[in-house]
Amino acid sequence: MRLEPEFPEADLVICNANIVTMDESRHIATAVAIKGDRLIAVGRDADVMCYKGPKTRVVDANKRLMIPGLNDTHIHLIRGGLNYNLELRWDGVPSLADALRMLKQQVDRTPPPQWVRVVGGWSEFQFKERRLPTLEEINRIAPDTPVFILHLYQRALLNKAALRAVGITKDTPDPPGGEIQRDSKGNPTGLLLAKPSATILYATLAKGPKLSHEDQLNSTRLFMREMNRFGVTSVIDAGGGNQNYPKDYQVFEELDKNGEITVRTAYNLFTQHPGDELDDFKTWISTTKPYTGSSYYRHNGGGEMLVYSAADYENFAEPRPILPAVMESDLYNVVRLLVQQRWPFRLHATYGEDITRFLNVFERVNKEVPFKDLRWILDHAETIREQDLERVIALGGSIAVQNRMAFQGEYFVERYGAEEAKHAPPVVKMLSHGLHVGVGTDATRVASYNPWVSLYWLITGKTLGGLRLYPSSNRVDRHQALRMYTAGNAWFSKEEDVKGQIRVGYYADISLLSDDFFCVSEEEIKRIESVLTVVGGKIVYGAREFARLSPPAPKASPSWSPINYYGGYYKAPHDGGGGGPWIHTPQHAHHCSHHHGSGFCDLDCFVF
Repeated sequence: MRLEPEFPEADLVICNANIVTMDESRHIATAVAIKGDRLIAVGRDADVMCYKGPKTRVVDANKRLMIPGLNDTHIHLIRGGLNYNLELRWDGVPSLADALRMLKQQVDRTPPPQWVRVVGGWSEFQFKERRLPTLEEINRIAPDTPVFILHLYQRALLNKAALRAVGITKDTPDPPGGEIQRDSKGNPTGLLLAKPSATILYATLAKGPKLSHEDQLNSTRLFMREMNRFGVTSVIDAGGGNQNYPKDYQVFEELDKNGEITVRTAYNLFTQHPGDELDDFKTWISTTKPYTGSSYYRHNGGGEMLVYSAADYENFAEPRPILPAVMESDLYNVVRLLVQQRWPFRLHATYGEDITRFLNVFERVNKEVPFKDLRWILDHAETIREQDLERVIALGGSIAVQNRMAFQGEYFVERYGAEEAKHAPPVVKMLSHGLHVGVGTDATRVASYNPWVSLYWLITGKTLGGLRLYPSSNRVDRHQALRMYTAGNAWFSKEEDVKGQIRVGYYADISLLSDDFFCVSEEEIKRIESVLTVVGGKIVYGAREFARLSPPAPKASPSWSPINYYGGYYKAPHDGGGGGPWIHTPQHAHHCSHHHGSGFCDLDCFVF
């Protein structure tokens, strides 16, 4: 495992670790050596120390579990970064009482004309009260400051001040696919409903104040640091509505130029103009090419929205939308162009009925312009039909699933029944068919960006509210789940030869965990964080005994930002207050001893 015949001096050596390499050789490793942005040695402490020189920094891992950096194949990091400092996050908050207390405190410190906004990442089923806030509660807390609270892709709750700010009155008509709830006198109550289109929710949120360019730079850096806190070192950004290229990508381009990106980001381009989608892609094809850019920021193709007529909104509180007859021709024109230009693409695809129609289009295109070796993705696929899995394989496709069901599984069961929920999505069948199956979060407007919640969902089949959706036949073990989130996900950005494994020659993207993922109880998986995150050989985050190694976090701007008071993911009060980064107290300081020659034990613990 050493580079022969020389032992180049490493910049960084991390030793005394329990390493899960995700390298198929499964060799025993306790240390890594890093030079520049690459791993130059992986092995036992004594061997790796050959790379230690006078200037080498040596970090003792304290026998913590080391894994390849986590990689989310479907998240909205660029959009999230532009808005992170504006948002009060309820991700992980244990009770509605806590959430409303945070809301009240933030209302009191937010200056006019700014809003207080809670934009996804939570579910009422995570609260001990197991209910949503009421409009009366929100108006009592905030009589004058606009408040916008997004709940899944189902609804938004606006107080009276927010209704005034966005200009919704008794005379405002309902938009297509949306509803403005009204009282008996026809006045808007403050509840906006997706029926089933979420456009009413996005369009209303977009009317709020935005951060300045400098604040967006600060906000994006802090959001990436928050991702690093959970051990995330790579993502694929799936684009988004009102996220125009190249204007809304300038912040990321500037951070890349300055060497300040700490989460490798491959971005997809999401069409922006209903009815003119083909023109969008023709324009982008003339200016950019897939897989170009830097190792930290690179183009990854088209999607997840290719044409608006194919938008099958996953609002499980409402009936499945029936896509218009024009969808096939719209989609055909765009997909044919992308395949001709050898652009990889991805498509938002929730329902089996729609996926069947999408595949009809893809097969038609394939007869005229072969898909051969083109990487393309169906996203979400909660109710994909088994017979369509073979069609995806035949076209060389893949599927990326996210833990949206962990946040809204109860709504799915209420509408479609517990039996249908058992295979929504059919992850194990996808894997058994030999498909590349990516995993992620789809954060931040439905699910949280916390990858450990997604891993928990894959392993347990449970929602945040504790409802068991999946039988054991549709759940994966811990090793499989982690492999999907690391080595497996690298395929989706065509980087499987440089990341996702702790292996010589690969990017030095690694994480030391707060707790042993393979030994903690299932419920504790959700509470795992990173205590040391390295991206491209640089330490980008440290906590606990590694806090002194961490680069300092910038203060969030503007000064009243919720991030300065609560951070992102919830922090328990005994850890220093009612909000901010949630810090888990280790329950398992020991290392598993029940092991076999394969390196695995009957308790599902990975040891070396």
